[in-house]
Amino acid sequence: MTAVTAPERVERMPQPPAARPLAWLRERGMGASILVAAISSAFGALLLTATGYLAAIMDADPYIGDSETLAAVLVIMTVILVGVAVYVAAIVTANTFSTIVAGRTRRIALMRLIGASAYSQRNEIARQGLVIGAIGAVVGLLAGMLAAAAGIALAEAVLGVPDVGYSVVQAVLAIPAIIVVLTTWAAAWVGSRRVLTVTPLQALGGSVEASHDSYARRRGRNGAAIGLFASGAALLAAGIVLGLVSPLGVVVAFFGGLLSFTGLVLGSTMVMPPVLRLVGRLFGDSATSRLAAENALRYPERSSRMAIGVVIGVTLVTMFAVALETVKAVVAASGGGEIDRDFEALLDMFAGIMMGLVAVSAVIAAVGLVNLLTIGVVQRRRELGLLRSLGVSTSQVRRMVMLEAAHITIAAVVTGLVLGTVYGWAGAQSVLGSVAVPPAWQSPTFVAPAVPWLPIALIVVATAVLTLVAAVVPTRLATRVAPIEALAD
Repeated sequence: MTAVTAPERVERMPQPPAARPLAWLRERGMGASILVAAISSAFGALLLTATGYLAAIMDADPYIGDSETLAAVLVIMTVILVGVAVYVAAIVTANTFSTIVAGRTRRIALMRLIGASAYSQRNEIARQGLVIGAIGAVVGLLAGMLAAAAGIALAEAVLGVPDVGYSVVQAVLAIPAIIVVLTTWAAAWVGSRRVLTVTPLQALGGSVEASHDSYARRRGRNGAAIGLFASGAALLAAGIVLGLVSPLGVVVAFFGGLLSFTGLVLGSTMVMPPVLRLVGRLFGDSATSRLAAENALRYPERSSRMAIGVVIGVTLVTMFAVALETVKAVVAASGGGEIDRDFEALLDMFAGIMMGLVAVSAVIAAVGLVNLLTIGVVQRRRELGLLRSLGVSTSQVRRMVMLEAAHITIAAVVTGLVLGTVYGWAGAQSVLGSVAVPPAWQSPTFVAPAVPWLPIALIVVATAVLTLVAAVVPTRLATRVAPIEALAD
């Protein structure tokens, strides 16, 4: 009998995708999270460059070169706008990771079953957030510097701005990039808190999010949300009253707005379902409309994640628009007549610039809506497959997903318009209610909220476009679901 020798060259088994380094970057939601971090970092770099460039121009001007007040205002506005963009990005990133963790429930439970701890799983997700933040921050920093250099060259060539020798490469530009990395890492950590509640027994089931009843029983969180909102509303009212005596009322109103909005975000699972229910009645009683409405209400956490980012974006844009319009009304009432046209033109220009800058936060929120809606469709493959097997057509599935996006965006816009109107009016009234303006010098002055209808109409139109864009990828994925393959998952 002859011995058979094994070949010396042994082929290595192919490495599974899950074990490859950074393979998780291909998961749904990771690319959009990098985009959100990149937009935030680029926005911060662009604003800091613009501030430094304007400061260099002012220093070169013999008339306003010593104006420390103007320079301080520029710095304060830059910090506020960058902070708002990072705040919105952090909420969008935390919501994205919360949705991703909900989809990984079974995988995390399997890891728990073979001995992995919940904290090790959560640390892994936090590290992924750190990597995403670093990639997005570097890409955004480079993009922001390139955009700033192009803007400076355009200003000098087209607008005739003198060359002040300003260098785009500044060490200070690393500050927003570092902040983006840290906030993305922290948002991933916060968004992954559900890992601690996953048990090994859940390996036998699918990924199911908490229902409305389970959130209604969270008395501690709901109580904290109600407390924050109530105290914030009280401070907001106190700031308006104090503003009739002193401009310092705006400080009280600012903290009132911050507390009340934080309470709204924390208690979004209580606030958004009733709004979604009202919106759902606008779409009729057809089977597709009712399915879309029930999907939006069945899991309030998922719906609230999708809506709250859009609520923030709409609130910010509406707040600045209403605040500037209310400033005109207060000045006209205090002056006893029509507002000066030059001053009105200056306010309109400032309002346009501010709303354009704040719109960056709305773009970040829009990216979050598209991302979460897409992840939601991916995680509902079995549900969509069951609907298809029961006779629901492809066009009905497409319409259902479109109506779900419409539910979310309409509810978010209505909520954002109301909040933005209240916050914008409160800010303008609290800062100018006690200021006397010539020639009448009337003080104190109290006016009703002034709503600029053109910006409001633009917000509504932008919302309609956002609904269509947000539903493109999810509807395409939903209609590609084969009933047999989906039910076999």
